[in-house]
Amino acid sequence: MPDLFSPFSLRGVTLRNRIVMSPMTMYVAEDGCANDFHVMLYGSRAAGGFGLLFAEQMAITPDGRTSTSCGGLWKDEQIPSWRRVTALVKKMGGVAAVQLGHTGRKGSEHRPWEGGTQIAPDAPGGWPVSGPSPIPYGGHRTYPVHELTREEIHGLHKAYADAARRAVDAGFEWFEMHFAHGYLGASFFSPIANQRTDEYGGSLENRMRFHIEAIDAVRAVLPERFPLTMRLGCDDLNPAGIQFEDALVAAKVMKEHGIDLVDLSLGVNTDQITSVPFNVLGLMADRCAQMRRECGIATAASWNLGRPDVADRVIREEKMDLVLLGRPSLSNPHWPVWAARELGHASPFDQLPEDWAWWLRNLRAEPTCVGWPKPQNVPDPEAAPLDPNSGYLSIGNQG
Repeated sequence: MPDLFSPFSLRGVTLRNRIVMSPMTMYVAEDGCANDFHVMLYGSRAAGGFGLLFAEQMAITPDGRTSTSCGGLWKDEQIPSWRRVTALVKKMGGVAAVQLGHTGRKGSEHRPWEGGTQIAPDAPGGWPVSGPSPIPYGGHRTYPVHELTREEIHGLHKAYADAARRAVDAGFEWFEMHFAHGYLGASFFSPIANQRTDEYGGSLENRMRFHIEAIDAVRAVLPERFPLTMRLGCDDLNPAGIQFEDALVAAKVMKEHGIDLVDLSLGVNTDQITSVPFNVLGLMADRCAQMRRECGIATAASWNLGRPDVADRVIREEKMDLVLLGRPSLSNPHWPVWAARELGHASPFDQLPEDWAWWLRNLRAEPTCVGWPKPQNVPDPEAAPLDPNSGYLSIGNQG
């Protein structure tokens, strides 16, 4: 039976555990490039024991960003900056993952702490947004939406493939397509946002066409050993939108086109939501289990899995194969070690690089001396009392 700390293999890539740092837009990139902030963020979480680490969603075109401070791989000049990140992640024992996407109707925005409102297309920092149909998202996103032509859609598929090639060159080893959260892929999937009458709209088969062609374009340029996954919006929380049954159909088809794992999330293609389940622990666990069972495909999810007991349980019950953590990974860069200690793992520091873990396993008198809270009623198997006759142990710079 697998648990949270079991290795996981997909195609030619093996993760040291089932714990994933979820892709999160951080709004500090410079012209799509990573900087010291990203090296610090992802390097520290890799050193903290996360098995798979997603960089933020990478825009495949400049207008595919949420803001001008978002990451991207739409030009070769961005490759070296992200190579710095992937090299450090690999050195620390993690696997670097990239999420490719386009924000569609939800682009051209101020950063969240600056209001998060949509910027007019002719204002500084703004641009015209696009989608499958000329329908504004709603709420504060009311500016006109450009309806993509067939030729533009085909150009975006090429942009997906070009961005994937750059990501390979940048050292990423795990690839995900972002088809959720009201972004462009999710918009094509949803009848709320997609009211086209050509081959990209109408029936579910047609509304999946954008995704299938994008997947085919990316899979064609990836080395066979690299996994290709997708974050799929499986519910718009609106009766007129995406339903979970649609996602089951889509997963079966997209598996045939090379998708290896489905990262389930919400569609969020409208601000008219009929129910708000955002505080439910393990929100996507049962849906992951059903998709895993009915579609024969690996699954993953985020959404309220930051409690170690909950995260471990969904893996042990084989409801999903990977647990994605967003805010928990921001609040605790060593979440995997903390979770291992909370769950009574026999050797918590095994989640870390060996040249880091050795110092934490050895030369200490009491568990809390290394700065970790002592687990409730769980003995620490790594804690060995210091021999009182041994005298002071000189350990140089590690003292």
